[in-house]
Amino acid sequence: MVELEEQQIVEEAQRDPARFADLYDRHFDRVYAFIARRVRDRNVAEDLTSEVFHHALAHLPRFEWRGAPFGAWLMRIAANAVADHWKSREQTQRKGEELAHEPAEATVDEVEAADERAHLFRHVRRLPAEQRLVIVGRFVKEKSIREIAQELGKSEGAVKQLQLRALQTLRQRMGEAHD
Repeated sequence: MVELEEQQIVEEAQRDPARFADLYDRHFDRVYAFIARRVRDRNVAEDLTSEVFHHALAHLPRFEWRGAPFGAWLMRIAANAVADHWKSREQTQRKGEELAHEPAEATVDEVEAADERAHLFRHVRRLPAEQRLVIVGRFVKEKSIREIAQELGKSEGAVKQLQLRALQTLRQRMGEAHD
């Protein structure tokens, strides 16, 4: 049922590129999480994610259903984008320096981990605004409680309470998603 719905959206996007936004919304979190885990640099992950969706939109007319979902096609594009990124970085490194990187092919575990992070991202976006700002500040931007308190014009105790409530909500929602 979900695959049939997605196939219909893909076909509509092939006729009208404006419909690609639905595919982007549906798959962004998963692609971004996959890339972010492999490059571990937020700016690079954002750039590569943008490249993946740009590539997908540009090549959408050639996409054909061959038994694999559209998301698998995007993940293959993402894996190639990450591999190209590392290859480019290696070429710019001085001779003899070792640059650690991961292989291009996505493993089942990596895809599952990316899905898990994508679910978490969706739950974070659904938090009340102040809780969301605290969680993003603390765990994405790695800011201190004091820095966030100053930004929000709140006491450190209030920020700690917002963080506690947000984490409790996320634990509950993530637990419900696995039940």
